[in-house]
Amino acid sequence: QVHVVESGGGSVQAGGSLRLSCTTSGLTSYSNYVGWFRQASGSEREGVAAFGSEGKLTHYSDSAMGRFTLSQDNAKNTVYLQLNSLTPEDSAMYYCAARDDFSWTPLREDQYPYWGQGTQVTVSS
Repeated sequence: QVHVVESGGGSVQAGGSLRLSCTTSGLTSYSNYVGWFRQASGSEREGVAAFGSEGKLTHYSDSAMGRFTLSQDNAKNTVYLQLNSLTPEDSAMYYCAARDDFSWTPLREDQYPYWGQGTQVTVSS
C-alpha cells in the first residue's frame, strides 16, 4: 500500500518562499514518479512539477520553471518542492501524488493513483 503525506504550506507575502515536503511509503519501483499539483479556488488542478526515477528526471510547468525547485532526501523517502519568488497567483492547495512506475506525461493528474490530502499555500500582496 502506497501512502503520500504533504506538509509545509503556509502564508507568506509576495516575493517570499516556502518549502513543501512530500513523504511517501510503499513505492517499490526505481522508475516511480512523485508529482506536485495545485488547485486554486474555482480552477482546475494543474501539474506543477514531477520527480522521477529517484531524481534522474525532473519536470516543471512553465509557471514553475525558474522559481520552483525539486529535491529529495532518499533516507527520509521525501521529495521537496522549494517555492521561491511567490506571487498571489501561486495561492492554491498543493497536492503531492505518486505512481510506482514510469510516466511519459508526469504532469498530468490522471497519471497518479496515490494522492496526499493537500497543503494550503497562501501568498498575500
